[in-house]
Amino acid sequence: MSNQIACATDDLAPEEALLVELTSADGAAVPVAVVRDEDGDYHAISDVCSHGAVSLSDGEVEGCLVECWLHGSQFDLRTGRPLQLPAIQPVPVYPVTVDGDKVLVDIDAPLAAAS
Repeated sequence: MSNQIACATDDLAPEEALLVELTSADGAAVPVAVVRDEDGDYHAISDVCSHGAVSLSDGEVEGCLVECWLHGSQFDLRTGRPLQLPAIQPVPVYPVTVDGDKVLVDIDAPLAAAS
């Protein structure tokens, strides 16, 4: 697979996140947090916090980071790296393309992966 439509550009205001479920090339469902940062840029990261296995799209977005609502771990939307404990493992980050009013995500070509 390649780019999949995740949402419309007007589905998110700046500093908002949305959970979408996309399908990988092997047919697996992949939960993705599509996030619009304070500058209006779109990002896509795994929706699953690497520390507590909870939804990151339910967390707060500030600037270019998202904070997990359960334990307060913060992740950089560009790299997936944790910026605040207790998380120590990054989350996958996926390429995003905006095509007109569509936000497209390629979950089969992660830019960063949890290690």
